[in-house]
Amino acid sequence: MKLDIMVMAAHPDDAELSCAGTICSHIAQGKKVGIVDFTRGELGTRGTPEIRQAESDAASAIMGIHARENLGFRDGFFVNDEEHLMKLIRVIRRYKPETVLANAIFDRHPDHIKGAELAADACFKAGLRMIETFEDDGTPQTAWRPKNVYHYIQDRYIQPDFVVDITAYWDKKEASIRAFRSQFFDPSSKEPESYLSSPEFLKFTEARNREMGHAIGVTFGEGFTSYKRIGVKDLSALI
Repeated sequence: MKLDIMVMAAHPDDAELSCAGTICSHIAQGKKVGIVDFTRGELGTRGTPEIRQAESDAASAIMGIHARENLGFRDGFFVNDEEHLMKLIRVIRRYKPETVLANAIFDRHPDHIKGAELAADACFKAGLRMIETFEDDGTPQTAWRPKNVYHYIQDRYIQPDFVVDITAYWDKKEASIRAFRSQFFDPSSKEPESYLSSPEFLKFTEARNREMGHAIGVTFGEGFTSYKRIGVKDLSALI
């Protein structure tokens, strides 16, 4: 399946927290969207990889995405090296996305920064035809480079290069986040407290999306950064 948008995420729930509204908005426009999680989140304070997989499945159903894969990289220890790049290049060439949304270029969690670098590097190298990759059945893959790589904004504030209006999809975004019940506030949970599990964290997430929306004159928004200068053909399409 060819995807219009591929979201790359260091951990399960990164995509939901940071760009679920953008995902839902583009699916509603008829775009095919998929998610590639790098790790199973096995170092998380709460939950287990199995629980988080079930939660990912539930969140995927809420958003209505077309594909989701987990590459099984080691949580906390994956790096931007040849082994990891080759695995990610294979996925890029398999789905041939036009646009990639990747982790924040700067953030509280080191894996997010590493994820951003790995995604950008793999997207470039996937377009080099002299790098050979193969499907599981041995079929040679063809080179493919996404047209655009954008980075979503996560815990730490980064000035966005552009903001997507997600007002109509806030409820879906919130539901997809809450699908990760093990990670976020649950007064009945007996698991240890974590950075994400306080009720204040979900309030912060809403406040961040309201702040981004306010900046463009709407209720909710999601911000993105781009290393490449962004061009437009139609001024009337801008908010």
